[in-house]
Amino acid sequence: MNLIDKRFTELKERGETAMIPFLTIGDPSIEASLELILEMERAGADLIELGVPYSDPLADGPVIQRSSERALLSKITIFDVINVAREARSRGSKLPFILFTYYNPVLQIGLERIFKTMQENEISGIIIPDLPLEEDSETRAIAETYGVHLIPLVAPTSNERVKRIAAGARGFVYCVSSLGVTGERAEFFGGIEEFLSTVREAANVPIVVGFGISNREQVQRFEKLCDGVVVGSAIVRSIESALHHFKEDAAHPEGLQQIGGFVSQLKGK
Repeated sequence: MNLIDKRFTELKERGETAMIPFLTIGDPSIEASLELILEMERAGADLIELGVPYSDPLADGPVIQRSSERALLSKITIFDVINVAREARSRGSKLPFILFTYYNPVLQIGLERIFKTMQENEISGIIIPDLPLEEDSETRAIAETYGVHLIPLVAPTSNERVKRIAAGARGFVYCVSSLGVTGERAEFFGGIEEFLSTVREAANVPIVVGFGISNREQVQRFEKLCDGVVVGSAIVRSIESALHHFKEDAAHPEGLQQIGGFVSQLKGK
């Protein structure tokens, strides 16, 4: 069984909602990213999105853009990200890993090669925000061949399109809580409950909400409406605020405690 499916089954049995942190791998270093993954798992993360740094991240707001810029100074590649996942696994991590990457790096490497490498390194899913439904058939077929879930993003557009995307989803449906790029928000668009209800009715897999969620109060609101919550910009900003610690020592106790404590708070532990 794919680890994503297994984890959501376990969470459902326990009556829990998945906490899914996002971090940009290589910010501020490969070594720090590895320590952060392990710390977030100890703090209660249920799955984790591993962001591949990209020079033109169209779906990302300024916080994640800055993190990509910092990581790219070290020339971090998609293979470096996969290697971090492999190293985390070798150090005992049981988390389902999900790559978050734009399509161009995948295309340059080649679909067969990237999904074979993901399978070999126990990466369970991939999110490609700039790959639309109308153009994903080849990628989806190869992903399924290697047992990797191609996880769709669905935004509050037309009901017909929302239902088409949700109905064919694997792993989970990533529901975008707000129109626009990623980033912390105080308010979400007014029809969020109706939108999530539409996705829920059409999907045969769990539904997850992301984009803009940044505190425990917001997580609690969405826990009642979905199966998982992604927190990205708020975590990346917390890492940014602790950069001086991680530059001193990738496993700096104070830096790790700061991020782990935030994840634990989000999870409600």
